[in-house]
Parts: sequence; structure tokens; C-alpha cells
Amino acid sequence: MIKDYNKGDLDERLAEREWMVQTQIIDRGITDEAVINSMLIVPRHKYVMEDKQAYAYYDTALKIQAGQTISQPYIVALMAQALELKAGDKVLEIGTGSGYSTAILSRMAVCIYTIERHHLLANQAKDRFQNQGYENIEVHIGDGTLGWKEKAPFDAILVTAGGPVVPDSLINQLAIAGRLVIPVGDKGDQRLLRVTKTMTSELIEENLGLVRFVPLIGTKGWSELNNMNLE
Repeated sequence: MIKDYNKGDLDERLAEREWMVQTQIIDRGITDEAVINSMLIVPRHKYVMEDKQAYAYYDTALKIQAGQTISQPYIVALMAQALELKAGDKVLEIGTGSGYSTAILSRMAVCIYTIERHHLLANQAKDRFQNQGYENIEVHIGDGTLGWKEKAPFDAILVTAGGPVVPDSLINQLAIAGRLVIPVGDKGDQRLLRVTKTMTSELIEENLGLVRFVPLIGTKGWSELNNMNLE
């Protein structure tokens, strides 16, 4: 059950968030208390477009600016749990989007480095983080498929868009015992993979199920031309 959260952080839509967490997160098998408590605290309605406010706590993906989406709450929780974060972990996120997933992760790890290729989304996310008092998030505008070499290695990497393959650039920036969670496949269904780097730098790959994400655009992902052909 939900416990150990700071009621001072909660706002007027707490009842809706409690319903979301219980029915969409806990009842569907998410057990990581850090994930559960983060999703209870972070106000999803502040990360969606104004005309989608009524649907903020439904278990559905919603369109945001720049042709992108905010993932359904269950998928956000599933991916966050798959990272197996510890409080001292350093995390890289590829695809800031609205910033919702970033905010969830920021309550579970010591620092989050997040990359967004759309200037509009990156700047909106920065404003949200500042307004909500997040001080352990750093946003970079650029090609997320190349990672953030200057900040590597990372204990965990989360990719919030579907790529054709697992980018070697991200594997190279993963710390020993680090976990990378990424959707891999075509524009239709993708496999949600967790890749763990062992002490001998071998890779263990696990299939966490089928998902559907927007394409991962960049040097190590789909090109803009590929994306047009996939439409």
C-alpha cells in the first residue's frame, strides 16, 4: 500500500493520484515503493497540455507539443521499476518530453541528466522543474542517441523512445552493473528491453514485454528520413 510520502508535497488532485497509483500501478504489479511514492507525489496534470487536463490521471498516453507524447502512467512506472534505482544512482534519460518521467526519477536517485532534441520541450521541462523545486535535474538539448559522454558513466539509462537497435554509444556510457531500459523495434510494437552490464562487461538482455513509443531520432537511432518513411 501507499506509505511514507510527504503530505506537504501533495496538492489538490491527490485523490485522483491515489486512485491512479492504486488501480493502474499497484494493482498491475508494481511493487517498488520508491516508484509508487514518486508517482503519488509528482503532479501528472502539470505535465500535460491544458486541453488534456481532465485525462491527466487516466491510464493512457497523451499528446504533447512537437508531435511527442507523455507515456501512460503504468509504462512510466514499469520502466522506472526496471531501472532498479538506488538513492545514490546517477541516471541518464534520453527523451525528456514533458519532464514527467524525469521528475519521477529525480525522487528516486541522486541526480538525473536528461536530453531532449526539441528546444520547445526542453525549455518547457526546465520551467516545470524550476517551478516545482527540482534541483537534481540537468537538461541538455541535443542528440540523445549519442548519450552525454562528459557526465558518464551512468548507473542507469532510460530511453523514452523506440530505436531500431540498442545504441552502442549508450552501452559504452553504462557503468559496470548498470541497467539500460529501452524500447527496440519498428514504429509499430517494440520490445521493452533491460540490458545489464556485468562485472566482466558482458551484457544480459531481458525482454520486459511489448510497448509502443514514438521513434528515437538521432545518429544512433532512426533518421528524420526514416521517420518520414515510417509514417
